[in-house]
Amino acid sequence: MPIGLLALALGGFGIGLTEFVIMGLLPEVAADFGVSEATAGWLISGYALAVVVGALLLTAAVTRFERKPVLAVLLVLFIAGNLISAIAPGYSMMMVGRIVAALAHGAFFGIGAVVAADMVAPTKKAGAIAFMFTGLTAANVLGVPFGTMLGQAAGWRSTFWAITGIGVLALIGILTLVPGTGHGDAAAQPSSGGLRGELRAFRSGQVWLSILVTILGYGGMFGAFTYIAFTLTEVSGFAASTVPWLLILFGVGLFVGNTVGGKAADRNVDRTLLVVLAVLVVVLVAFALTAGNQPLTIASIVLMGGFGFATVPGLQMRVMKYASSAPTLASGANIGAFNVGNALGAWLGGVTITAGLGYTSPIWAGAAITVLGLGVMAFAAAKAGRRADNGTTAAVPAPAGGDSPAGVEAPAGVEAPAGAR
Repeated sequence: MPIGLLALALGGFGIGLTEFVIMGLLPEVAADFGVSEATAGWLISGYALAVVVGALLLTAAVTRFERKPVLAVLLVLFIAGNLISAIAPGYSMMMVGRIVAALAHGAFFGIGAVVAADMVAPTKKAGAIAFMFTGLTAANVLGVPFGTMLGQAAGWRSTFWAITGIGVLALIGILTLVPGTGHGDAAAQPSSGGLRGELRAFRSGQVWLSILVTILGYGGMFGAFTYIAFTLTEVSGFAASTVPWLLILFGVGLFVGNTVGGKAADRNVDRTLLVVLAVLVVVLVAFALTAGNQPLTIASIVLMGGFGFATVPGLQMRVMKYASSAPTLASGANIGAFNVGNALGAWLGGVTITAGLGYTSPIWAGAAITVLGLGVMAFAAAKAGRRADNGTTAAVPAPAGGDSPAGVEAPAGVEAPAGAR
């Protein structure tokens, strides 16, 4: 793998840490600000919704600029947001810091995924995207549990000071390790019509179906995970001091799932997503039923992380496949979709807890959301299969000076290289 992928993974580590570490610290943050669990949960949902805004608006705004400087500027924004969180005197300012940091999230991963895919051969694109996302999994394996322990020992603010420092290191990594990446899609493909050319990729129904699967499939896992600290302490009977170690196991599952899911998606995206989503439903139902049993809870945490994150490379690759002529905005939109799912899962989990359904109710809600995602994925795969039987795949506008004319459908079985120029 090119060394530049290490820099992208480093940036992903910092961003993943600020997104996920608050789950382990949610009880401490809620107590410090004097708010309820559900209100504290909006620091997660608000972050996720801000990611969507950044993924769409910021990505659209920077499609004409060289990608490497854009990635660096986004990390500066991320650093500023975490600094605000670290010094926030109250809940409202904490929310501001979360939103500022989140604005960089979607655009960074959306643009970074295109950069990662461009660095490797067409047959290794999902694997390259998965490698970039190892930053997220490493954040969960190492960053989240140790960040939680740091927050419990020295106050939750110390964790956000540490994240600010990691952001600075990630910025240095991007500036020194990522090669010049060229300009965005609009500049590289003048005939695409700028932003209008980017938006043309959304004419593909498969792009929209893929985004919907992302919202529902990933949202189900995230809904179960958002209130995991309460589930582990109030239902499973674990001591609060053991939560960071249990989060390490969850992170191990993420790491394995991301790696295996990326390799499987390079062989067959749709089949991988169907199998993984189906198994994830089973895992979530089993977790909800056995949350009072500590050994089974441990197994469920690992499997939930593994199968939940195994969807990520395939979901990102699928969107980029069907928007191959102008993948930057579509890629950013799908990163936003992950976070719409995050917000949906966190919100629904908060609703079930507020309704008095207990701390296993977010897991049941997550299972229900994932079932919907599996249904949409089955429909999308069947529709793509029918088009393949007719000798075509999804229509996508072609890149300037490149492949088929805009609107002409590619031959069955031929996947346009995501992000290719």
